[in-house]
Amino acid sequence: MFIFGLKYLGSPATARKGNQISAVGMLLAVLAALLDQGIVDYSYILAGFVVGGAVGAVAARKVQMTSMPEMVALFNGFGGLASLAVGIAAVLMAVASSTFALFTVALSILIGGVTFTGSIIAWGKLSEKLGNLKALANQKNVSLAVAGGVIVSALLFLAFPETGLWLFLLVLLSLAFGILLVIPIGGADMPVVISLLNSYSGLAACAAGFAIGNNILIVAGSLVGASGIILTQIMCKAMNRSLSNVLFSGFADPVEAAASIEGEVKPLSVEDAFYVLEAASSVAIIPGYGMAVAQAQHVVNELRELLEKNGAEVVFGIHPVAGRMPGHMNVLLAEADVPYDLLLEMDEINPRMDAVDVAIVIGANDVVNPAAREVESSPIYGMPVINVDNARTVFVLKRSMASGFAGIDNPLFFKDNTRMIFGDAKETITGLIREFD
Repeated sequence: MFIFGLKYLGSPATARKGNQISAVGMLLAVLAALLDQGIVDYSYILAGFVVGGAVGAVAARKVQMTSMPEMVALFNGFGGLASLAVGIAAVLMAVASSTFALFTVALSILIGGVTFTGSIIAWGKLSEKLGNLKALANQKNVSLAVAGGVIVSALLFLAFPETGLWLFLLVLLSLAFGILLVIPIGGADMPVVISLLNSYSGLAACAAGFAIGNNILIVAGSLVGASGIILTQIMCKAMNRSLSNVLFSGFADPVEAAASIEGEVKPLSVEDAFYVLEAASSVAIIPGYGMAVAQAQHVVNELRELLEKNGAEVVFGIHPVAGRMPGHMNVLLAEADVPYDLLLEMDEINPRMDAVDVAIVIGANDVVNPAAREVESSPIYGMPVINVDNARTVFVLKRSMASGFAGIDNPLFFKDNTRMIFGDAKETITGLIREFD
């Protein structure tokens, strides 16, 4: 059921079914574990189901789509915390006694602790509650010292498992190490970090499964760990960066910032934009996090329907790292009932961009930044982007001229074929819809 669930998650059309199948599979796994261990006092188990289920149901229904990445980060974190707790319990209840079992306990505590605190920092950065959190002045040396402490405490724990001090130090240093790992990573790299922490949570669960001899936990953790690593590699490829560069670039010495880009911005009114769209035969819509903030996905779909009725071909260009988590734009557009066959990945949309009459960029910045191709001094130089500047006309919907999440200037705004439409994206698109009506 886990494997079929993962398979169904590969398409927006079947993702909900895949999630349901996986959830039922996990329920069966928990019940099987209870029966196998002969646990008959279910009072605490049932209480956990009721409380956890209620919290999960309320959170899932109330969370805004803009806050979904933060929620995923928290899910990853609590998965790691659960594995850490299982590792501690395996020692306290003398379930793990062999050297191998103790080694897997140390792994579950280390990976689980790093996942928990790292995910909390990622949540804080995504929600901008910890947006000003910067690397320590001597971050590299502090991180190396803590990493060394983790290794030493783990070895001492394996040598003297009956001494609670080493277990306590291992837990404490693992939690600290997770904080130190994620603090230096920039906000623009958070989609990669989320997928990596998701993989960590699976690996921690796998280690916990070995520690307590639970096969289904080993299998489930391996599936999550492997799929998370694959997704992380896909995200890194989309950014043309190595995983080591994402994780450790914050430890490097600061580089000289790229020169600011200057030029003349050409603003456009909604009424004038309508006349251009009315004459267009092909339109490409490129969504970004700004669409999520404005909650504009439903009016975007309504505009698509009107454009198609007017005779235009409309497609959506989806960059792998658009938004704050993998698949963020796909989820938003699926919620608005946009047909799945209209969602084109970057490699599919770019060869068609020369033939596009109008490209509408909605709240995206870094994923359409031509500086990735043109400005060697740019921090994103070499990153594959959607080449919207190749379209005949580009409409950029933004609230202001502020830079994107990565804090990088965008020369697209000053191109001859670009027109800026300032204001709330939802209100702008609603204005276009009124013009069509």
